[in-house]
Amino acid sequence: MKSWEIRQSFLDYFAQKAHTIVRSAPVIPADDPTLLFTNAGMNQFKDVFLGKGSRPYVRAADTQKCIRASGKHNDLEDVGRDTYHHTFFEMLGNWSFGDYYKQEAITWAWELLTDVWKLPKERLYATVYQDDDESFQIWKTATDINPDHIIRFGEKDNFWEMGETGPCGPCSEIHIDLTEDGSGHSLVNVGDYRVIELWNLVFIQYNRQSDGSLEPLPMKHVDTGMGFERVAAVLQGKGSNYDSDVFQPLFDRITEITGVRYGASMDDPLDIAMRVIADHARTLTFALSDGAMPSNEGRGYVLRRILRRALRYSKNLGYNEPILHQLVGTLAASMGDVFPELRKQQETVSKIIRAEEESFIVTLDRGIEIFNEVIEQVRSANSTTITGEDAFKLYDTYGFPFDLTRLMASDVGFSVDGEGFEHCMQQQKTRARTDRKEKHQVQDDGSQWLWFSDVHRSEFAGYDQLEMPVLITGIKHLQGKLLLVLDRTPFYAESGGQVGDRGWIESATYRLQVSDTIKDGDAIVHLVTEAFDKILDTPISVDDLQLDEKELSAEASVDRHLRQDTECNHTATHLMHSALRRILGQHVQQKGSYVNAERLRFDFSHFSRMTEAEIEAVEADVNDHIRRAEPVQKHADVLYDDAIAMGALAFFGDKYADRVRVIEIPGISVELCGGTHADNIGRIGLFKIVSESSVASGVRRIEALTGKAAEKLLWKEYHELQQVRHLLKAKGDEPVLEKIVALMDAKKELEKELSGSRVGSLVTSLTAELDASPDISGCRVMTKVLEEVDGDTLRQAALALRDQATSVAGLLCSVEDGKIALVSFASDKAVREFGIDAGKLIREAAQCVHGGGGGKPEFATAGGKNPEGIQKAFDTFLAAIREKTGTI
Repeated sequence: MKSWEIRQSFLDYFAQKAHTIVRSAPVIPADDPTLLFTNAGMNQFKDVFLGKGSRPYVRAADTQKCIRASGKHNDLEDVGRDTYHHTFFEMLGNWSFGDYYKQEAITWAWELLTDVWKLPKERLYATVYQDDDESFQIWKTATDINPDHIIRFGEKDNFWEMGETGPCGPCSEIHIDLTEDGSGHSLVNVGDYRVIELWNLVFIQYNRQSDGSLEPLPMKHVDTGMGFERVAAVLQGKGSNYDSDVFQPLFDRITEITGVRYGASMDDPLDIAMRVIADHARTLTFALSDGAMPSNEGRGYVLRRILRRALRYSKNLGYNEPILHQLVGTLAASMGDVFPELRKQQETVSKIIRAEEESFIVTLDRGIEIFNEVIEQVRSANSTTITGEDAFKLYDTYGFPFDLTRLMASDVGFSVDGEGFEHCMQQQKTRARTDRKEKHQVQDDGSQWLWFSDVHRSEFAGYDQLEMPVLITGIKHLQGKLLLVLDRTPFYAESGGQVGDRGWIESATYRLQVSDTIKDGDAIVHLVTEAFDKILDTPISVDDLQLDEKELSAEASVDRHLRQDTECNHTATHLMHSALRRILGQHVQQKGSYVNAERLRFDFSHFSRMTEAEIEAVEADVNDHIRRAEPVQKHADVLYDDAIAMGALAFFGDKYADRVRVIEIPGISVELCGGTHADNIGRIGLFKIVSESSVASGVRRIEALTGKAAEKLLWKEYHELQQVRHLLKAKGDEPVLEKIVALMDAKKELEKELSGSRVGSLVTSLTAELDASPDISGCRVMTKVLEEVDGDTLRQAALALRDQATSVAGLLCSVEDGKIALVSFASDKAVREFGIDAGKLIREAAQCVHGGGGGKPEFATAGGKNPEGIQKAFDTFLAAIREKTGTI
């Protein structure tokens, strides 16, 4: 069977068993901050298992895109060196949410593997949890597996847990024996590639408490996962996942590019390199197609590590040019039918990867030189361990991920101090976090919800209503806040870049100020930070506020002005997105946004800084549409596939259900969006871009204002311009720009004359001192600290002094705001006769002031930050001169 036939037959089989076939979730989790990447099929159903969410179906099946390259599930180091580990893979899965359980899950899995796919029964093993007698008996009585092939294991292998607390349960795994003689019984669950796990059936029946005890869940679930690449290799009779037709198109393309053929050897360095490149190309292509971007932190750093690791391996193939971007089209062609986002984002993804590759290749060779210098220093110290500080320097200065340094170190028999590297990394992260304001989230501190209803979900009814009667269904006190859940609410919970609503909830006794609104599963949580006793007209502490059943009926009202201003900013992002795609190109794709009542921020894919003309064109386009005052059409409850057929753009960072909301501005924009919007774009009034900047490689950011905020900014700038006109005594329509340019040119000329005068005076003074400087074997040598002299004046003085004596050398220094500037010089005769090299000498001197630098033999510059070391720098310089002139 071809791999696509295997995938489809799995989905068809479970569709016949009344399962809803769902789309794969993106590999970038939309609303789970605990995950860098989607790493299992259950991720998109996590809220159901936690009891916070629900689905309109009780049975589901899919093929889920997964990445395991970080955290607990990290297969990066094994990739390429064995037959079955990948950083990217597909997980085929079927689920039951409180519907069928162990009997159906086990018998259907056995039926698919043995009756449909015809796998040899005598080669299959089933493992069960040591105390799970129910699963053991089902395998024994409901299937015809060899009873000796049912094996019990402990918690490590056959008990699944979502975390330290929460849903969990026993699991039953199906393994296949790929040994030549079928003697793999003893190899089950020992990590031998000849007996591998195919399918894991998880039975979620307990809730792990904080004290470690297990509490039965009211509903039992089934969560299964089968490695697509593994089952494809088995069904195609291949000994390795990489030998299946899943990877063959990539290997063929790599051969076209490099001329190296894949030999399928486990130990050949060339074959290992090809496996790494193919695997990493898949990870990068799928991650970037789902909206991720390489960067220096979080998931972006993981992707950058993967890319650079692949480039390092490409050198083993004798290929030193960008290679990964050339594989994006191959993946789009071979997998685009199943994952259409690959074809939709092919051009953008290819450009991003190529830009990253070209950037790293520029520094790779220099980094390898530094690495080799580090190796020599370690050898000279009779050690074989690279320090964490050196490894961090390679990462921080030359972009070498730690695992790349470790890989290169292992090639020469060295190790790397991982703990030291992590210490340096944590220090950097701590510094970076100092000024970063953390976004508050609803976090569990152990306090319990008090529920007044069995229904723990909320209905959002705030698209058209901003005030409504409500019932309080749940309350919780948390860290100086009161959290409320309502049966229905007009408050929009933060999502898709739009901030949560603010406003008030009033009962008969209390007036509660809502400062934010957050989604927590199916519940909409209102954060109350201030409370007032309506009867006494006095504020009260939210920690002391207690609501009983008499206070549950309330009136909820959203701050209308904040909501309307936020809506205008949100609708403006849709207009701007459309304008950017028209003016810059269709490669533009939203990468993130943030809208509140004051301003909007919009991140998008683009590979160069926008010109002033482009910014003006986008502004003009948006404002032109605003003046047309078109109504905004809001289509609710549209089938996802129908929305895409309408031409709707899906926003990065949002999680889309099978039925979605579409925001359409006729003839301008069609986008999937669950946020709130102005009824007419004319209400936006005015749109003004205030900044355009870089966020990451290939990602730009625009910040803008609308309405009253934009008008206020323009009036402020107008008044400032009028003040400038007044100061310049500009009359009527007389242009002020020419007057300012003329003044600045005159200022530059005066500064140039003044600088020349200062340099001339300084050189005259230094020339007089030069005659009294030490004469070392016929070479006059000057070392001097110059007070209140900038770096440019220092350099000009040093160049002038070179011509003041036939044989002269010197080191001049100035200190400004704690920063040290050094300049070293040597006349032509000093260089020629004594071999004095100003560049080398200044490097040695700069180390004394905790700095560095360099240059040519006749002239060099450096900097430092330790003024206490200046005299030592002079002494080091003079000692080096004496050594060169033979006076030591």
